[in-house]
Amino acid sequence: MSLGAGTPIPSYPSPSLAGMSATAFCPATADLPSASATSLGSLSPSRASDFLSCPLRYRFRVIDKLPERPSPAAARGTVVHAVLERLFDLPAEQRNLATAAAMVEPEWLRLVEADPELGELFPDSAGDLAEWLREAGELLDRYFTLEDPRRLEPAEREVYVETVLASGLALRGYIDRVDVASTGDVRVVDYKTGRAPREGFEARAMFQMRFYALVLWRLRGQVPRMLQLLYLGSGEVLRYQPDEADLRATERKLEALWAAIRRAEESGDWRPSPSRLCEWCDHQSICPAFGGTPPPLPARAEPDGTKVAAPFEAPSPRAPADEM
Repeated sequence: MSLGAGTPIPSYPSPSLAGMSATAFCPATADLPSASATSLGSLSPSRASDFLSCPLRYRFRVIDKLPERPSPAAARGTVVHAVLERLFDLPAEQRNLATAAAMVEPEWLRLVEADPELGELFPDSAGDLAEWLREAGELLDRYFTLEDPRRLEPAEREVYVETVLASGLALRGYIDRVDVASTGDVRVVDYKTGRAPREGFEARAMFQMRFYALVLWRLRGQVPRMLQLLYLGSGEVLRYQPDEADLRATERKLEALWAAIRRAEESGDWRPSPSRLCEWCDHQSICPAFGGTPPPLPARAEPDGTKVAAPFEAPSPRAPADEM
């Protein structure tokens, strides 16, 4: 599956990626905006998608910071991501399906140790946990049908990137994997544990990857040659080849999105946008679309002591459940 205008996008040759180091992708950035510049606010791909799909959900997550219940699907995605990250810690000859499958349960136990609340997902049935672990193994099985990790040496994994645009808007996020070819070409890879989008919805699915490509371009001065989504739920690959014009358009879209967020902040008008996504939302009981009432807006203090609503998303450790 590919996405793009004009000529078809060629496959990115995996063998040429072998042996590349993390230092291969560090071009000079003296003339680019710096991540240390003063930031007026920040966006990650998940929070940008939240506002696009439902401004009220963005408010609940970023401003109200309401807790959300863990789900088996999100936890499974976190475990699979962890396995795929740690798989590349091993020598190439050990990166096989049997090794990956053996890592699933230890990664689950590591996750529960870090967040004991996740252990409550399977309180009564060892069979439910066994089935959940089996499904995680199936996702890894599909991964091995999409690429051969023995032929890859990623330059970076689970890398945090952040840059500040000229407007003062900070863009940040965690990238699953960055590959660098012997030619210096860069491929950005993201693992998705769901199914590939239906025909006609590919561009929306690629929004996150364009976001990452923009950050890397502004941060490091090089436009990635390939953006690649691996859908482990359906065993499909979505590829896209961006250019500078595409990334400038993405930047304009994000600036407009931030302006809309600021308008919502000033007006206090965080409207719900009902859709099928509501089925997975934890906040229906306080959503006007379902007869609920949102809590009063919280406030933050300015340096002069005044209180104003705050849509700022402070940098935080990755929450993979938001990026599945």
